[in-house]
Amino acid sequence: MKPSGGAAGAPGWSCGVGSACSTIRVLGKLLVILKTGTKSVGQLIDVGLPVALAFIMFTLGLGLTLDDFFRVARQPRDFLVGMVSQVVLLPMISFALASTWPLAPELALGVMLIAAAPGGVTSNALTAFAGGDVALSISLTAVTSMVSVATVPWIVVLSHHQLMGSDSLGDFSVASTALQLFAIVTLPVILGLLTHHLARSAVRRLRPRANALSMLLFVLVLLGAVAGERDNIVPYFAQAGLVTLVLNGVMMVVAWAIARGLASGPKQRIAITIECGLQNGTMAIAVGVLLFGGGLTVVPAATYSLTMFATALLYLALCRAGQVA
Repeated sequence: MKPSGGAAGAPGWSCGVGSACSTIRVLGKLLVILKTGTKSVGQLIDVGLPVALAFIMFTLGLGLTLDDFFRVARQPRDFLVGMVSQVVLLPMISFALASTWPLAPELALGVMLIAAAPGGVTSNALTAFAGGDVALSISLTAVTSMVSVATVPWIVVLSHHQLMGSDSLGDFSVASTALQLFAIVTLPVILGLLTHHLARSAVRRLRPRANALSMLLFVLVLLGAVAGERDNIVPYFAQAGLVTLVLNGVMMVVAWAIARGLASGPKQRIAITIECGLQNGTMAIAVGVLLFGGGLTVVPAATYSLTMFATALLYLALCRAGQVA
């Protein structure tokens, strides 16, 4: 997350990424664990995933202030353009692709899980590097994360009914799912926000390390999702990789076009485009594991989480070169 003061927060995140890179040796050891068998992978995901997501969201909260929420009222037009693009248009475009693309039903449902997830926490850093409106990006990430408690369960219910050809979701409950998401998404954000408010100096010192650990946990979640389907990795990732790449590219183009016509200016357009392209893959994987036991439903989130950085970095390079705005 970036400090709400603007692009000046980018170096802090860079330090966090640099620290994360120093953990490669740890990742190597964990890869050995992932290769030991399905049982080890399942235990790692079942036990570690909710904790990982909660910590990532806590780290998000550490970079927030109450002003990030009040800004919504002061800058309503840009916020509404970004919010509608991400919460309404993204699921609609995702459903159009998932229902027409030749996919296994579980993969199609997984596409909708990534569409239901809020913006990814790294969107703020990339917005800063691209010269966009970091404050708007932070507000969009914060609000979409908070409202995901309500939006994710309903998108899952409707998507399951349409794509899986069944009205039965077993023991699924919208209220129960909302409570689970509140516990591992909303509550950690609130706790991070309160920690920032009560211990600003300590948070300022610790955030680079928290960001590094958050990045590491994100990588581990991806590794777990990949390892869980390693026997079918080539065919399933080939199917899901293409549709998620198309989804990511189409959504960024649509968001850019809408923001060009309705947003205040180039900086806001950059923020909205990146925000709609980068999703919280960790949450999508968590929902897939909690509700459907993982499997194919988490594969699209894994492939999307990989491709979204490539397209975002390409867009960032174009922005910095003055080719798009």
